[in-house]
Amino acid sequence: MQITTADKWTNALAALFTFATDEASTQRGGATLIATIQGTQTLGDVLDSAISKGDVVVAIDGAELLGFALCRRGVLEAVYVLRERRREGVARALVNAVLAQRDEILDAYALPGDRATKSLYESFGWKARLLTMRAE
Repeated sequence: MQITTADKWTNALAALFTFATDEASTQRGGATLIATIQGTQTLGDVLDSAISKGDVVVAIDGAELLGFALCRRGVLEAVYVLRERRREGVARALVNAVLAQRDEILDAYALPGDRATKSLYESFGWKARLLTMRAE
């Protein structure tokens, strides 16, 4: 497995990003998280901008894209790994790569009830410090 900074837009990365946002949108809090990440941009523009700034790290095994991490402005906004490749250390490798290239990560997002992501972050010694409540 190779971990590298995405240096160009690819169909595989765009498809995985779209798949990840589609999956997140079905989860509790997912639409709000996507809106937070997206802001006023389209999701395609978010990905394009993040790639151009070196904010996307990808995991690749041969020709297969396994997952990605998106970190902007000191916030680890997304870590996504193909379902069939989870529990193989891919997410940990992505987070380690992000940490190696950043001076400081201030925050990381996890969806409510996403125990796997919360456990991943806790394994780095991070603590939950904010819970946002919202009427929807």
